[in-house]
Amino acid sequence: MGYTTAVKDDVVDVITGQGSWISLHTGDPATTGANEVAVDREQTTWGASSGGVATGSQTTHADAPAVHYTHYGVWTAATSGTFCWGFALDPGTTLDSIGTVYVTP
Repeated sequence: MGYTTAVKDDVVDVITGQGSWISLHTGDPATTGANEVAVDREQTTWGASSGGVATGSQTTHADAPAVHYTHYGVWTAATSGTFCWGFALDPGTTLDSIGTVYVTP
C-alpha cells in the first residue's frame, strides 16, 4: 500500500510551508535545533513538490566561522522562531578561515 504522487506532493508542500529560514549546524540539530552556529540564517524559496520532493533555492551564508558544518536546519524566522527540521549536509563543509557556505535544501 502506498500514497499517490498527488498526496505526497500535497504533504511535502504543507511541510515546506512551515519554514524557510536556513541555519548551519556543527552536529545533528535533532528535534530542537541543537548545535546551531552563530551565523545569520538565510531564507530559501521552496519550489513546488514533484514526486514527493521539494527543493529550495540556494542560500548563501557569508562570514561563516572556521568550523566543520555537518547539517542545516529549517526555521520559521530569521531569529528565534520555531525549529522545523534538519538534514545532513552531503558532503559536510569545513572552513579553515571565515568564509561562505552555500546550502541548497
